Amino acid sequence: MTEQTGQDVRQLVDSLYRSESRRVLATLIRVLGDFDLAEEALHEAFRAAVEQWPREGIPANPRAWLVSAGRFKTIDGIRRRARFDASLAEIAERLHSEAVDPASAVEEELEDDRLRLIFTCCHPALPQDAQVALTLREVCGLTTEEIARAFLTSPPTLAQRIVRAKNKIRVARIPYEVPPREALPERLDSVLQVIYLVFNEGYAASSGASLTRCDLTSEAIRLGRLLVELLPEAEAMGLLALMLLHESRRAARTSPEGELILLEAQDRSLWDRDLIAEGVELVTRALQTRRFGRYTLQAAIAAVHAEAPSAAETDWAEIVGLYDVLLKVDPSPVVALNRAVAVAMLNGPEAGLALIDALLDRGLLTDYHLAHAARADLCRRLGRFGEARVAYERALALTRLEPERRFLLRRLEELTQ
Repeated sequence: MTEQTGQDVRQLVDSLYRSESRRVLATLIRVLGDFDLAEEALHEAFRAAVEQWPREGIPANPRAWLVSAGRFKTIDGIRRRARFDASLAEIAERLHSEAVDPASAVEEELEDDRLRLIFTCCHPALPQDAQVALTLREVCGLTTEEIARAFLTSPPTLAQRIVRAKNKIRVARIPYEVPPREALPERLDSVLQVIYLVFNEGYAASSGASLTRCDLTSEAIRLGRLLVELLPEAEAMGLLALMLLHESRRAARTSPEGELILLEAQDRSLWDRDLIAEGVELVTRALQTRRFGRYTLQAAIAAVHAEAPSAAETDWAEIVGLYDVLLKVDPSPVVALNRAVAVAMLNGPEAGLALIDALLDRGLLTDYHLAHAARADLCRRLGRFGEARVAYERALALTRLEPERRFLLRRLEELTQ
């Protein structure tokens, strides 16, 4: 141990809390087998560090010290409460006898705890909204108020969602583990989907005054980096690549006044070339594995856009070809809509409009505002202004995001003029 002043120690502990608290929590959940006990142990451990390190010096491995301190503080607390509840004494003795001192654990085991925590929070037995809330709370460390604000939910409602998820994990005895290799594809998809939902809400908010929420996109990318670091599967790399490539355009997606700017009109000099280079490298690695899926294919499409010098020089034939493959992997109406827009850029607006009309005629995407906005744009380009107006008005009625509403209103005003 090394001696430090009280102020130096406090600054170090604050820094460790920001950088290490989620790692410490993940290990405490494994050691104590309970989310709430682990949360309490986490705060007790950092409080102990503030009190003891100025006297005893800073330990050689602060993270392992914090885990060990949190465990022993919890056992001591349970033993004190056991005076009034005899059943707690058994729990305390079990925790004392079953778990080896975490300070003796190797670094790889402590890192594995973060991966276990991600898979536990994203277990398919939990509702998806609970998976998202629990992941942001326990893995990312966001407060209940921050998560509630991000997803336009009241803090009490969000808190109840998290409580129910923890109870489900405890009652159903959901294992705190990385699934075995044979079960990994299905379980990994749940994890990727949660990260993708968090990113999407930050990249194109479902409602509200701002188009983007950089706090959510940053958290999703942080989760994606962590997952690739701990589990470098092709689709994990593909999702991280997709998020990085989309995030690279964030500065160009809105004007200084917050107005929406479409891809074709964006100032590409504002795109973040470092993020693009990292994203392209990741998607290349993922494609080389031949084990890729929908996230990698979407990232490959984003990479074609990112590497095009201008909208006019975009390789639309390659993009349509990638969408053809993506439709086989993920035959969703939204993918079909995006392919139709790409076909319009390759073969003309009439070809794309026919595909969009076919989707709408089948009742697909009837309440999806972007489908009507895309149809309106193609009708406008074809000079069919009456149809364009109707489609813009339908899109306007469906959108809940203010920058999109203002954009659609401007398009309607342009038609009038």
